[in-house]
Amino acid sequence: QLQLVESGGGLVHPGGSLRLSCAASGSTLDNYAIGWFRQAPGKEREGVSCLVSSSGRSTYYADSVKDRFTISRDNAKNTVYLQMNSLKPEDTAVYYCAAKRFFSPCVPSEFDYWGQGTQVTVSS
Repeated sequence: QLQLVESGGGLVHPGGSLRLSCAASGSTLDNYAIGWFRQAPGKEREGVSCLVSSSGRSTYYADSVKDRFTISRDNAKNTVYLQMNSLKPEDTAVYYCAAKRFFSPCVPSEFDYWGQGTQVTVSS
């Protein structure tokens, strides 16, 4: 059974950076599509960035984070990262990583395995 644990969240000033990590256990991530999602208070969970296939060659970024966030995977560490730069107050949310075998569009309802989430707060 795949298990995911996020880390790296915290409080950061506008314009700052954070790197989120999603460490997997129980299976290797190279057979999974991996996504980062976020949910702000009172809002629906949304896709931020996904490796939409297990090959990692196809990526998705929400328009709101393009050119600021970068998703990557380290198979040796069985970990996926989300590098977040130029953070804005509207990026404040709980961030989750999720996985689904082989392929998935970057839609929360399509993913089968979820981490517990990590809080990101962008505030001055």
